[in-house]
Amino acid sequence: MLIEVAGLNKVYRTREGEDIHALSDVSFGVGEGEFVTVVGPSGCGKSTLLKILAGTLRRTSGGVHMRGRPIDGPSRDVGVVFQAPVLLPWRTVLENVMLPIEIQKRDREKFALQAQHFLKLVGLEAFSGKYPNELSGGMQQRVGISRALVHDPALLLMDEPFGALDAMTRESMNLELLRIWNESKKTVLLVTHSIPEAVYLADRVIVMSPRPGRISEIIKVDLPRPRPLEIINSEAFGRHVVAIRKHFQSLSALDA
Repeated sequence: MLIEVAGLNKVYRTREGEDIHALSDVSFGVGEGEFVTVVGPSGCGKSTLLKILAGTLRRTSGGVHMRGRPIDGPSRDVGVVFQAPVLLPWRTVLENVMLPIEIQKRDREKFALQAQHFLKLVGLEAFSGKYPNELSGGMQQRVGISRALVHDPALLLMDEPFGALDAMTRESMNLELLRIWNESKKTVLLVTHSIPEAVYLADRVIVMSPRPGRISEIIKVDLPRPRPLEIINSEAFGRHVVAIRKHFQSLSALDA
């Protein structure tokens, strides 16, 4: 296992002194090269879980390890793709991708080649000198993915990266993400509100309960790879969607 989470709990303390239990007794593992998605209603602790794995938020209790070492702070072994690309408007596409290299004070010349490689991988090689306001939303998110991969992390964390895109662009980005994952061989943990997206992308889907977030079920997605978009119309795909949806039949916070 690349990632091992055991008995994870997270409690927030409000200004009024009230304890808010965000995560309760969460345990799972993620294998090297695996694509795992996390689906659950708003407020169930999905983003909190990603922040703990990224080392930017302290856990209350429980164990979180990467390759046997506890995650107690930000690590070069982790790349993060946010809900919005968060690109700096005064920097070109290439300069935005290179930002982690500058922050980490790594070999700029060496990683400039890496940046160009990932821009080529996401189909933006010809846009390296453009600025964010010259790109579409989908293109900006591709820049965000390239930036998260440029320093060669072992784990890629993605927090609802396509939630703000229109349906057609989102489908296109799902296809693009699977291609990038297949070529980069990275381990991916992606949070989403969309049940079909969770099934389409994943080897396994972690289904979370309403707050406090617990793992209701971990569902293995036994669909062949590579996965054409048409697979979403198959009976097997539908069975996985139904198996997940049954956990949320009384909720309206998920995209069915």
